[in-house]
Amino acid sequence: MTNTDALYPPIEPYETGELLVGDGNRIYWEVSGNPEGKPVVFLHGGPGSGTSPWQRRFFDPELYRIVLFDQRGCGRSTPHASEPDADLRYVTTAHLIADIDLLRRNLGIEKWQVFGGSWGSALALAYAQAHPDAVTELVLRGIFTLRRVELEWFYEGGAAALFPDLWESFIAPIPVLERSRMIEAYHRRLFDPDPAVHVPAAVAWATWEASTVTLVPDAAQIAAMSDPRAATAFARIENHFFVHRGWWEEGQLIAGVPGIRHIPTVIVQGRHDVCTPMMTAWDLHRAWPEAEFVVVDDAGHSATEPATQQALRDATDGFARA
Repeated sequence: MTNTDALYPPIEPYETGELLVGDGNRIYWEVSGNPEGKPVVFLHGGPGSGTSPWQRRFFDPELYRIVLFDQRGCGRSTPHASEPDADLRYVTTAHLIADIDLLRRNLGIEKWQVFGGSWGSALALAYAQAHPDAVTELVLRGIFTLRRVELEWFYEGGAAALFPDLWESFIAPIPVLERSRMIEAYHRRLFDPDPAVHVPAAVAWATWEASTVTLVPDAAQIAAMSDPRAATAFARIENHFFVHRGWWEEGQLIAGVPGIRHIPTVIVQGRHDVCTPMMTAWDLHRAWPEAEFVVVDDAGHSATEPATQQALRDATDGFARA
């Protein structure tokens, strides 16, 4: 169960819609909080996880105009990547950046705060570097930039040193001779049009991640992420981005910090994050010492953990009341 003790009370959106973004894609969006408040856009993780109602609660609803949306192919956006014949040619980082800015302009927002965790932190950095004049502040959590070392750590065996039991379940769908390149091996199965092939692979992929993102296993979160439809979209989109390294040069997001150094930023990182280890947040911190760097000593990767939630709420409160 998602722990939300540190967050604001639940709220409902006052406006929802679907934005036609091209290439046959429509993205679901919603706005909650104060219509006259400080604009903020929430960038969810994965890529491919979609948004959830509790994510509105990082922001003071009296002070913020809160925008959530589901990135291409997942959540309530269509077409959904779980379809057997899903085509992800038009689901790339460049497309997502364009979608974010199209949504901003369609909502009549000149500038907004960008809040992103995990993959959302990578997308937030990329968006800010592409549109620095549209960003008032950044709140980044669980820093992930799709460098080779990051992907190899979690998907090619590094994290198995901490979770050997769970790793066995992750590698089980892959024949022994293909296990030296797990991302590529999973790619072949996830994009097989036969549900008997891609669904079990997707569930195994999503279960590995869901089982390792929190300090203490969260059965409800594991069950939710392992739902076949959600898991298929999540695993396919993640794997698609990982195979292509986000369409970035190695280290590009951290190298691009000089172009956004002027943007007030808070970086929040769980010390015991196994999914996106602190090495990447530390590299970003060293490149960007002006940004506030918050290490949460009693947290892993997930934004569902109370200490991380408190740190993130402190960041959004601080920017709202500055």
